Amino acid sequence: MSAHHPAAPVGGKLLNPATLVSGLLVAAMLAILFVRFVFGLGAVTHLNDGYPWGIWVVFDVVIGSAFACGGFSVAMLVYIFNRGHYHPLVRPALLASLFGYTLAGVGVIFDLGRWWNFWHIFWPGHANPNSVMLEVALCITAYIIVMWIEFSPVFLEKWGLKAEKKKLEKVLFFFIALGTLLPMMHQSSLGTLLVVMGPQVNPLWQTPVVPLLYLLSAIAIGYGVVLFETCVAASAYRRQIEMHLLQPMARVMLGVLAAFVVVRFGDLLVRGALGHAFAFSLEALFFWLETICFLLPFVLAGRAADRRNPARLFLAGVALMLAGVLLRVNGFLIGYDTGVGVDPGWHYFPSIAEMLVTMGMFAIEVLGYIVITRRFPVLPRAEASAAH
Repeated sequence: MSAHHPAAPVGGKLLNPATLVSGLLVAAMLAILFVRFVFGLGAVTHLNDGYPWGIWVVFDVVIGSAFACGGFSVAMLVYIFNRGHYHPLVRPALLASLFGYTLAGVGVIFDLGRWWNFWHIFWPGHANPNSVMLEVALCITAYIIVMWIEFSPVFLEKWGLKAEKKKLEKVLFFFIALGTLLPMMHQSSLGTLLVVMGPQVNPLWQTPVVPLLYLLSAIAIGYGVVLFETCVAASAYRRQIEMHLLQPMARVMLGVLAAFVVVRFGDLLVRGALGHAFAFSLEALFFWLETICFLLPFVLAGRAADRRNPARLFLAGVALMLAGVLLRVNGFLIGYDTGVGVDPGWHYFPSIAEMLVTMGMFAIEVLGYIVITRRFPVLPRAEASAAH
């Protein structure tokens, strides 16, 4: 952390309504997962041969990892574009990313039919070098390890291990470089998963440029999550919002978002696929919902005066997060039809148990964020924030 923004534990009680509700959701999730691992996917999910992937993959992994791009997005500003004044946002953004990616990695195991063979992912004898999923799995695993190393100075600082922290900081630049490269690889590859599904994906989301769309949207979502998280943390901990950092970052977010919108609609026009958006269909409806959410941040925070309003920045972040959710849900679930050219008749809607597991995963993130920010030096000191 910068000397101008020293980090410090927030302090306070760990037992509160937020941690209590989160704890109950985690307990429910663990009970359901026990049944799942003993009796199989069919015991708790509505997955079938037509829809082998449900919300556990789409929400916990594909969306969860996109929401976890805050650390990557802020790190690009600080370490690649040399915008050191954003440094106070690095630790809280990295913490959120750490939980998001770690849980996404664990969540993959929930969806493996023969989950006891998960170690095959890392064993060369079982590797398929042409597999997109292998690249995603290895990249995400490597990135999780890199993020824990990047975040470890927080623990070393808390435990007074100054010599160890100093040694680590000498080589930290290498892990920071990896931490900006790896997300670019696997976020784009998550989009490639749609490409290999071929005509089963609606033309509104089936495009050769979907890897670029997923990468651009993930970067923009990362900034949106930072806006959301910073505003919520300031409200929950009764701290002043660091508007001097959020205002210029929101402008960067809108720039990345503008690039996404240009590529998105340029691609639809070039492929002649925009006509599908005007069909009387569920896919068209969700396409426009997605598009509205991607355009809302420009309405909410497009002007400099708007970006001085914390509520507008918060809503812009929420709108962008919702847009990212819809982009990925639309591609993998709404716009996916396994009956195209095969055997029609498959349907999928998540079971209550599936929903509870997904809610439990997000509850772990909330619980972990509260515990670590209250007990470890993650957020800037309140005095430092108030000084600005």
